[in-house]
Amino acid sequence: MRNAVFAGLVAVAAIGMAAAPALAQRDPAYAAARAAGKVGEKPDGYLGIVGNADPALQRLVDNINIKRKAIYSEKALENKATPEAYALTAGCQAIARTVPGEKYMAPDGSWQTRTGAPPIRDPRCP
Repeated sequence: MRNAVFAGLVAVAAIGMAAAPALAQRDPAYAAARAAGKVGEKPDGYLGIVGNADPALQRLVDNINIKRKAIYSEKALENKATPEAYALTAGCQAIARTVPGEKYMAPDGSWQTRTGAPPIRDPRCP
């Protein structure tokens, strides 16, 4: 049952996650921070700050993560899953969608820069 729920979330996460990055990418500050390697995707489905953050960057990341959490909670309820399970699936998808040069967090907690090779993802990722 747990695997069935997790597998079902993969498809749903793609739909739900499309909204969060699309909203964030409309913000030039987000695009600049991402391009500069100041922010990156985390396995838990949230955006993280790479290194030190100034207050404006912290507000930007907090705002994006609040929106993501709302989406995860809503979609998890619709799919009879926990928000954490939904967020993990979304994190798997977000890390998979990174492009060379972008930052992401590996399962060991280290920040990595995406190369042409597939990213290092959580072993629970589909």
